[in-house]
Amino acid sequence: MMDYENLMTERLRRVKPSGIRRFFDIAAEMDDVISLSVGEPDFMTPWHVRQAGIHSLEKGKTHYTSNSGLMELRREITNYLSRRFQVSYHPENEVLVTVGGSEAIDLCMRSLVDYGDEVIIPEPSFVCYRPITEMAGGIPVIIETKAEDHFRLTAEQLRKAITPRTKLLVLPYPNNPTGAVMRREHLEAIAEVIRGTNIMVLADEIYGELTYGQAHHESIASVEGMWEHTVLVSGFSKSYAMTGWRLGYACGPKEIIGAMTKLHQFAIMSAPTTAQYAAVEAMRAGDSDIEGMRDEYDMRRRLMVDGLRSLGLDCFEPEGAFYCFPCIRSTGMDSEAFCEKLLFDQKVALVPGSAFGESGEGFVRVSYCYSTKHIIEALKRLKKFLKATP
Repeated sequence: MMDYENLMTERLRRVKPSGIRRFFDIAAEMDDVISLSVGEPDFMTPWHVRQAGIHSLEKGKTHYTSNSGLMELRREITNYLSRRFQVSYHPENEVLVTVGGSEAIDLCMRSLVDYGDEVIIPEPSFVCYRPITEMAGGIPVIIETKAEDHFRLTAEQLRKAITPRTKLLVLPYPNNPTGAVMRREHLEAIAEVIRGTNIMVLADEIYGELTYGQAHHESIASVEGMWEHTVLVSGFSKSYAMTGWRLGYACGPKEIIGAMTKLHQFAIMSAPTTAQYAAVEAMRAGDSDIEGMRDEYDMRRRLMVDGLRSLGLDCFEPEGAFYCFPCIRSTGMDSEAFCEKLLFDQKVALVPGSAFGESGEGFVRVSYCYSTKHIIEALKRLKKFLKATP
């Protein structure tokens, strides 16, 4: 009889399943559940973007593209990054189109991280960074960010975490799950630590367009001396509501993008052709779509934060992405028990903060990329739940 468990690599066996998907899967089997658990926009992909994809199919554009992606799309990506974030790249050899931002993260880590290399990861943060580091043979070095620091990575924390084995810093801002952002002065402080080292930065900026207030997102690649240290990863899922199209990109020095492209061409070949043609239209004519969605998210953000605070939950003010990260320690439950009891008692699905690292314990992630109707009803149910909790 086959022993399949021992056939699998030890690295993969050590990796735990995603804590996000567990609660989503349970909720999917229940009736009348309000799920605020998954970071998927409730907007449809804008019609003109869908139309561009449809048109490409009608024209028979259904073949492989270049491994790096359509040159037309790579040009639009560089135009967009220059226009919106003042960062410049050459479309010929400094841009790679990937299957979602997740593939770009995986390719970057597998290109840079060797056995025993250390990867600094601020947490709470998205669930993939630590497992991908481990599957690449690297060693995650976790920095716990704190609510009193607005969940930002500080230069002092970074300096203390660096060793001779440090290869990569993950900089995941705007942050999932906390909604934290890094403003220019914070990026300058991080850059001061990195400059003069041989450490690379994986800047996951998938939520870059979803920042609130007067100051817009700035990329660490735009800070003096940091372009050569940075692989900028982003995509179309969040800002253009294109989750199912599975399209992302990575930009950086040609040597690193070349290595990532080598992995990509053997593992993937090329990103979906139809999605690439749709993305050309999104980048070329989608700025107003971004503004409209961001204004709506901002309204929902205020509704959610005010609602949670009115229920007595201490809630950090999120300045980016579309998540709140309220503290639930006052209930006496850990985050997993809180989410499980809330789901079965009131049919509201949230994600335990512990899914995003040990430092997320005592918090839960609440997504507000859902309709105001869903948010209001979820807050009503949460109020009932908290009243019934001893």
